[in-house]
Amino acid sequence: MRLTKLGHACVRLDKDGAVLVIDPGPFSDPEALAGANAVLITHEHFDHLVPDKLSAALATDPSLQLWSTEAVASQFAAYGNRVHTVTHGDAFTTAGFGVHVYGSEHAVLHQDIPIIANVGFLLDGDVFHPGDALTVPEDPVRTLLLPVNAPWLKLSEMIDYARTVAPQRGYGIHDALLSTIGHQVLDNFLPMATGATGATFAQLEDGSSIDL
Repeated sequence: MRLTKLGHACVRLDKDGAVLVIDPGPFSDPEALAGANAVLITHEHFDHLVPDKLSAALATDPSLQLWSTEAVASQFAAYGNRVHTVTHGDAFTTAGFGVHVYGSEHAVLHQDIPIIANVGFLLDGDVFHPGDALTVPEDPVRTLLLPVNAPWLKLSEMIDYARTVAPQRGYGIHDALLSTIGHQVLDNFLPMATGATGATFAQLEDGSSIDL
C-alpha cells in the first residue's frame, strides 16, 4: 500500500485502486477526501474532523463509507447504513483494507476537561493510527503513525510509547502546531524512539508518499 501524509493527523492509504482516508481535519489538505472510498475518524475533536466537508463528501458519493465513534457517527445518521459505529475490539473490512479497532479513550488533556471516546485503527495488520491516545494494540504493529506534538503529549511519553509499541518503522503525525524550528528540534529526539526492534522513525512532509 502507499501512505500519503496529508497534514496534521490525516493520512491517505492507496491499495489496489481503493482509497482510505483517516482524520481529514481543518489542518489537512483541502482535497483530502477526493476519491476516498472509506473514511475513518478516530474522534470528534475539531482538528480531526470537518463535519460540513465530510457530509458533502458523503452526499456526493453514495458509496462512501464512514467508520468512527458513536459521537461522530451520530452526526451523520442521515446517511444510514453507510455510517458505522466502532469500539475497541471490532474488526471489519472496508475499501479492501482489513481494519482492527483498538483503544477507547482520548488521552487526558486536563482533569477539568471531560475524557471523550477515541479509537485507533490497525490496517492490514501493518499501519496503526492511534488518534489522540497512546494505545498499545494487543497485536504486533509494523508501521506506527506516531503522534509527536499535542496539548496532551509530553516528549518523554512520545518516546516511551514508540518503544512500547516497538514497530519496525514509524512516521510522525499530529504535528500541525509545530513551527519549522519545532520540526528541526523533533528530528533530534526521534532517534530516541527506537526500541529493541531497531525501528526507524521519520517525519514526512505534507503531501509526500511512501510505499509500505
